Amino acid sequence: MGPKYVTTAEAAKLVGLSRRTLQRYHREGVIEPEYVTAGGHARWDPDKIIEQLRALRKKDD
Repeated sequence: MGPKYVTTAEAAKLVGLSRRTLQRYHREGVIEPEYVTAGGHARWDPDKIIEQLRALRKKDD
């Protein structure tokens, strides 16, 4: 079975961010979702969000 993509609200809860923070990070290009639906809704792989956030931390050090 492939990865499970979740909504922004679900992803935020899983990684410990607020929905608005995750939306802001996406809007500012800090992290990228797996894909965006035709209606403009982001779909996320929570494991990849964590990887992206860790990479940002290492970059800031």
